[in-house]
Amino acid sequence: LLLVAALSAAAMSVACMPQSNPPANLVLDTTRPTDAGKYVIQIAPPEQKVRVNQIQTWRMVLRTAAGEPVKGATIEVGGGMPEHGHGFPTQPKVSPGSEPGHYLLEGMKFSMTGWWEIKLSVQSPLGADRVTFNTVLPAGSS
Repeated sequence: LLLVAALSAAAMSVACMPQSNPPANLVLDTTRPTDAGKYVIQIAPPEQKVRVNQIQTWRMVLRTAAGEPVKGATIEVGGGMPEHGHGFPTQPKVSPGSEPGHYLLEGMKFSMTGWWEIKLSVQSPLGADRVTFNTVLPAGSS
């Protein structure tokens, strides 16, 4: 029984190891149009290096497809590690920033190195739309 428990623990630790090579065609752009093209969103990590297990605030700019700032939008955050099947260890929230079209993505935390998806769902008078950003935390981000 002890041997079975040890083997199960070893298998789980291997399954939870970060992927060292994200997909070759992974798009890492920090400015992207939403899926239906209603908005263009730019995200920016904190000024300092993104690190594992640290709560962070990212900046976002939300514009219409024509480039006008979008005020008063509701933006929901989801995502996680697609290769590991888990979400963020926190529940990030978006709040309005100090300028029109600017928002703060607060409570971001990455629990390990590897490929992460940041999924944003936007709702404003222009309608609903969504976008997925990819980011990769390299080894040594701890």
